[in-house]
Amino acid sequence: MPRACFAGAGRYLRVDGRLFLYGPFKRDGKHTAVSNAVFDTSLRDRNPEWGVRDIADLVRLAANAGLALTDIAEMPANNLTLVFERSRTA
Repeated sequence: MPRACFAGAGRYLRVDGRLFLYGPFKRDGKHTAVSNAVFDTSLRDRNPEWGVRDIADLVRLAANAGLALTDIAEMPANNLTLVFERSRTA
């Protein structure tokens, strides 16, 4: 899912357009809360391709689509909002 999401955003966002992702994310391969680790396990038990994504992996996918991470906002319940922007050179 993330690959297609970023590919579509890179294709359809105008220059300086933004993509917002909300939810639990890992930082440097580590969960930010025990509840996120439990949620990740429950997702992967249902489908090994699902799960909580690491921010670094999303940054790499975004870069391949001409997007850059510009902001991370802390949100309630151990969630984050990630803001990606389409660069002028993409």
